[in-house]
Amino acid sequence: MIASIAFYLFATLTIASAIAVIFARNPVHSVLWLIVSFFNAAGLMLLVGAEFIAMLLVIVYVGAVAVLFLFVVMMLDIDFASLRSGFTRNLPFGIIIALVLLGEIVVAVFAHQAGPTMAGQAIPAARVPNIVALGTLLYSRYLFAFEIAGLIHLVAMIGAIVLTHRGRGDTRTPKVWKQLRRRPGEAIRLAEPGVGEGMKL
Repeated sequence: MIASIAFYLFATLTIASAIAVIFARNPVHSVLWLIVSFFNAAGLMLLVGAEFIAMLLVIVYVGAVAVLFLFVVMMLDIDFASLRSGFTRNLPFGIIIALVLLGEIVVAVFAHQAGPTMAGQAIPAARVPNIVALGTLLYSRYLFAFEIAGLIHLVAMIGAIVLTHRGRGDTRTPKVWKQLRRRPGEAIRLAEPGVGEGMKL
């Protein structure tokens, strides 16, 4: 019974927070709703016995991807003074969200062993841990797809670097090779004007 309640709770909040990510007007709020969605997805993974994927969602996505999104949001032109002005007004809503997340964590802790009962049949115990089984399957049967995914990420990373360092017409980039070939006598000229004469250009 508690497993069914936990499933519907996590699933409903995952969908609701994902919709809130799309419709939130403030990008900071979108990132925070995304974190809530990741936590609920991790709760769903705990219910089906995939602890490794749940920890990946929390550590990698919440701890790295969401923080990267926050860095990008901080680089945008956002009036953070107006955001800070509504802190006290939104404090009760933030406390409610924190209590909901705390309640979900408590439910997941007590319900993570009851996941197989939702299917109506007992699932035999695994011979190896799910992390070992996942690694064996990923690097044997799905090795080609895994390598293709790595190449796609590599191409995306190279494209991002190229777009960042592309030449722009409104900026002047110094030519390093010209500076290295320049002799000190050509670059520096010592002028010793007399008293009251000034500099002659």
